[in-house]
Amino acid sequence: MGVVTPPTDRTPKQDRSRATRRRLLEAAVACLAEHGWAGSTVSVVAERAGVSRGAAQHHFPTREDLFTAAVEYVAEERSAALRALPVQGRTAVVAALVDLYTGPLFRAALQLWAAASNEEQLRPRVTELEARVGRETHRIAVELLAADESRPGVRETVQGFLDMARGLGLANVLTDDTARRRRVVTQWALLLDEALG
Repeated sequence: MGVVTPPTDRTPKQDRSRATRRRLLEAAVACLAEHGWAGSTVSVVAERAGVSRGAAQHHFPTREDLFTAAVEYVAEERSAALRALPVQGRTAVVAALVDLYTGPLFRAALQLWAAASNEEQLRPRVTELEARVGRETHRIAVELLAADESRPGVRETVQGFLDMARGLGLANVLTDDTARRRRVVTQWALLLDEALG
């Protein structure tokens, strides 16, 4: 007969800790998207996540830690969802990539960028995060679009498309730009078909 070890509280505690962390990250993104940087404090996020301020600070000692981790977390989730997209043709891929820039993550990231432009302690963290997220998004776009970057101009074409998608996201911040965006997505898919072969 084997040795039976008594159950420990570590696993449930770790699970609770991960769940708390996830709730805080999701609440932070929602708060940034809805209230901007000025209205998104650790206390506001903790309340929205249903945890104490102390629990929030246990996971994220500073406000900057919380919000950069939140944007990074959701960016990773979106990247995973994009990687899982079935190949459906360029129009569907273009639409999915443009959607990255029209949802709450983009609004939250935009608030973080604006705050980083004025706050020295936040700027290097956001700059590094944006560079990493940008590289990952570019890699995913190249894969999904089946783009051959060894061909001259293809890398720039994909990056130009992503820059255009970001612009569509900016246009959508103040007003619902859905109808125009659909037409632009259709046209860009045709242009990418021509450019990428």
